[in-house]
Amino acid sequence: MSPSDKKQKSNAAVAGAGKGRIASAPNSDGPSSPLHRVIYEKLLEEIQTGVYKPGERLPSEAMLCERFGASRITVAKAFQNLQRDNLVRRRPGSGTYVERPAEQSSLKFGLLIPDLGSTDIFEPICQGIMRSPAARSHSLTWGHQNLDETDKLRATEKLCQQYIAQKVDGVFFAPTEHAARRDEANHRMAAMLQRAGIAVVLLDRDFERYPQRSAFDLVGIDNHRAGFLLTEHLLNTGAKRILFAVRENSASTVEARMAGYREALYRAQGECGGAVISGDFESAKFVQQMLTRHKPDGIVCANDVTAARLMKTLVSLGVKVPDDVRMVGIDDVSYAKFLPTPLTTLRQNCAEIGVVAMDVMLERLRQPDMPVREVLVRCELVVRESCGSAEVQRVEDRD
Repeated sequence: MSPSDKKQKSNAAVAGAGKGRIASAPNSDGPSSPLHRVIYEKLLEEIQTGVYKPGERLPSEAMLCERFGASRITVAKAFQNLQRDNLVRRRPGSGTYVERPAEQSSLKFGLLIPDLGSTDIFEPICQGIMRSPAARSHSLTWGHQNLDETDKLRATEKLCQQYIAQKVDGVFFAPTEHAARRDEANHRMAAMLQRAGIAVVLLDRDFERYPQRSAFDLVGIDNHRAGFLLTEHLLNTGAKRILFAVRENSASTVEARMAGYREALYRAQGECGGAVISGDFESAKFVQQMLTRHKPDGIVCANDVTAARLMKTLVSLGVKVPDDVRMVGIDDVSYAKFLPTPLTTLRQNCAEIGVVAMDVMLERLRQPDMPVREVLVRCELVVRESCGSAEVQRVEDRD
């Protein structure tokens, strides 16, 4: 189809007054994209394929509201994002016009993710970074080796030194967790990058212990709220003795989730009890001791990996989920719905974290003196059988 044919088709869609409206777009990583991003990506595609050429005016906000079934605020946000990426220019009283592409130097970025391959959320985050429209003229380098804990940290520090030697423009850094000397290693790599004057955007987590914050921008979810919402959900299902299960040496995100868990119990006004349990959830002896001592009827797991390990052990002990104990996790990794009892969890939009991280990085490079920011991406409660909720069928139908 030629650009002129595409433009006629696009304009026909605009004039369709409600025909073929788009409410959302499916995302390969799970949830639907926000409508403002659907509009952004569709207009971006039409600009890139020549439907709208440099210097031409885009349809009005009112026409796009009709085309996409969206509010003016949503369309305006899509326009703002196009303008942020220097794709369009808004002329007061005239409209929004496609910008003529400016000569742009290509930037080089590095990925510093020690847990890539062992933590499920980072691959879709990286895919989001690479698919970001803002990344189209830049290059991304990454390195990963499946080594033991000590060698993994050593290899990551070596990769950090390579990025510095290559004089990359920025590094996306996800501090490692679970390693015994992780704090020391994470601080050392952060200091190396800071001394080299390389921009850093943290993915998912900080290397400082909660509630402290480093001097770098961070893109992730509101982990305190995540812990609160999951605990509140179990309370609403009738659970009274709720534990928080966490692996040793977990990231600072887990400490924030733990704080949210404690706040939810506190708001229950002393009617419910709980405890934070750290240990080996693959050990039948340890889990049996936990059950005997605390007699929980609900467990908030720090993440889905912990939930999967604990659920496997509970099954081996003859404990039924959710009949004997309700369970929830965080992340909605790919296998969460395929566990022996499908897991209720809080879904992170990992691809969106990657897209936003690239936007934050480019803005940091344009304005190096702006205040440090923490950008929080939305998350969604996915209710499945493990929590014993009556809402399961309704929510699963939407998945």
